[in-house]
Amino acid sequence: MQTPDTIEADLKHMIIDALALEDIEAAEIETDAPLFVEGLGLDSIDALELAVVLEESYGVKIEDDPERNQVIFASVRNLADFVRQNRAR
Repeated sequence: MQTPDTIEADLKHMIIDALALEDIEAAEIETDAPLFVEGLGLDSIDALELAVVLEESYGVKIEDDPERNQVIFASVRNLADFVRQNRAR
């Protein structure tokens, strides 16, 4: 079973790999830092790519709900919480 820290670390690596971020290491991504605009500066296309990877890796489905998705994708911690609550068992 993965610990919270493990899931968050895995998500950081997944973000870097899925989005081909070359100028940052996983350890540099703050767990509570914003992923969009400030923070990593991701955009809506990045969110779509991450949604696909999350579904493939964890079996979670991101619905078309902009307000909820804004919360889910707010930070690595929020993504990890979403995965823990919704992943296929």
